[in-house]
Amino acid sequence: MTSSPITVASPFDKYRHIVVEGPIGAGKTSLARRLAERFGTQSVLEEPAGNPFLERFYQDSRRYALPTQLFFLFQRVNQLRDLAQQDLFTQATVGDFLLEKDPLFARLTLDDDELKLYQQIFDSLRPQAPTPDLVIYLQAQPDTLIERVRKRGIDMESNISEPYLRALADAYSRFFYHFDTAPLLIVNTEHLNPIEREEDFAMLIRQLTEMRGRRSFFSLG
Repeated sequence: MTSSPITVASPFDKYRHIVVEGPIGAGKTSLARRLAERFGTQSVLEEPAGNPFLERFYQDSRRYALPTQLFFLFQRVNQLRDLAQQDLFTQATVGDFLLEKDPLFARLTLDDDELKLYQQIFDSLRPQAPTPDLVIYLQAQPDTLIERVRKRGIDMESNISEPYLRALADAYSRFFYHFDTAPLLIVNTEHLNPIEREEDFAMLIRQLTEMRGRRSFFSLG
């Protein structure tokens, strides 16, 4: 249970557009929602339940990889197009996806011809995405991610294979190792629970507000 809120400065006074990222099981959507609720910002969140191919992808990834990937791409682009038309200085925003990382999934699941087609479509749509002021990358060991996915018990995720989750975690690590488009805070969530523990949430917010430079790392233990 979350304890009583601790008074903390709003990170949105410093960063008007924050994106929380991380592999499946990292907690990006939960953290983005909590940030939006705590500081009264608008949220732009992934809508996996709206993808009619996703459950079939988890059952037969080879057959449904391309339609799943393209549906998510168009869905995300449409969400970000709406965001790009808004004045981010009057309405702070938190999201749970970065369009730049979209090809990461494509490279894991598509064959060469499909990947070429996907990349052409991605390249034509990519400039419409606004650049965030800060990206928070939530990371954890693959075994931790696997345990969290199993524990939350979402039906369609029951068919996600452990090798896929491990490959995904590794792909995220490599992606953010080279990421330099926006300031980046890397957060190790192995021993940090900013969703259920108010003290952890407050520590994370302090890291955001006190961050200096383009890249920082935060970990407990």
